[in-house]
Amino acid sequence: MTASSRLQFGYNPPTGDRLLEPVNPRTYTKDLQGVLDVATQSCSSLWISDHHMTGDRFRLECWSVLMWVAARYPGPMLGTCVMANSYRHPPLLAKMAASLQYLSSGRFIFGYGAGWTEEEYLAYGYEFPSARVRIAQLDDGVRAIKALWTESPATYTGPYYEVKDAYCEPRPDPLPPLMLAGDGERYMLKVVAEHADWWLSYSRRPEVQQRKLNVLAEHCKSFGRDPSTIKKAAPVTLFLDRDRAAARNRAGSRLEGETPAFAGDASEFRDYLAELQALGFDLVQLSFANFPETHDLKLFADEVVPHFT
Repeated sequence: MTASSRLQFGYNPPTGDRLLEPVNPRTYTKDLQGVLDVATQSCSSLWISDHHMTGDRFRLECWSVLMWVAARYPGPMLGTCVMANSYRHPPLLAKMAASLQYLSSGRFIFGYGAGWTEEEYLAYGYEFPSARVRIAQLDDGVRAIKALWTESPATYTGPYYEVKDAYCEPRPDPLPPLMLAGDGERYMLKVVAEHADWWLSYSRRPEVQQRKLNVLAEHCKSFGRDPSTIKKAAPVTLFLDRDRAAARNRAGSRLEGETPAFAGDASEFRDYLAELQALGFDLVQLSFANFPETHDLKLFADEVVPHFT
């Protein structure tokens, strides 16, 4: 990444109680709109996650929320972070994505992954095969989707999915960028190297991110691809406060483990983002822990964003 490259910011709002932000089902819709009104002033994209349930807690379905957002906010790019391949038949998902690309005037970024929440899979009656099989299904789903987007009629036969003389009209123009999520080094990053326009990592520590980037670059070589042609995105769960100690206290155990949150003040967060930018990341998907309050979003807009524009 060149020094002049601009780091982009996206906002990943809650679709319900994901055990991070306080979500009140009675006021959720009003709260969501109030926060998005603020977030869209500093974030160029909005990202909706794909989970059917968090135990017995309030949770809305991804595509339904995305359509609600798309209709109300005509400016930002729209993405999923990310849709599980297993939850919707890939040829149908190709049609859904093409329709949204048409209705949104080309604003959709198609975030797609192999799925990972075993409890959720089994509760909703999906089979939960091994990670290797789920990644192979994702790979096959991508091929079926791309066939429907680029051929008319489309015929494709793969190990898991097939279409025959199928039309996906209007085919998307432009094609939605394909963002693939996951960082398994042997299988998932190989699929990313072959197919993705964007790669969505996990919130790893810098030395781990660097290793994953190196592995992705090696897989790109096997496809004769320049790894710089894949844009990189990182998710960040953010506890931002003028009082860094208060931020860390609120974050608590979320600062530990393999995918830690960030907690601190604006200056520290600017340094954190600069390190991600130096690694080659183009986009940061932010989850603000204070939802539905917006003082952290406003602090971010006032004291962080101007340093990256």
